[in-house]
Amino acid sequence: MSRGEQLRELARDLSRAVETARRVGLPTTVYLLSMALVEVRDAAATADDGDDDGAA
Repeated sequence: MSRGEQLRELARDLSRAVETARRVGLPTTVYLLSMALVEVRDAAATADDGDDDGAA
């Protein structure tokens, strides 16, 4: 599994965690997880830019 794939998987997990925190009413947790999600998505995009191995 490439770094980009791992980061996208982490982004999915964080997204689910944000939704769960939102459902149970934890606004500070939602905020923190959302900030982490932004960072992970940025890192995934950067990792994708660096992947020139032709794997699809």
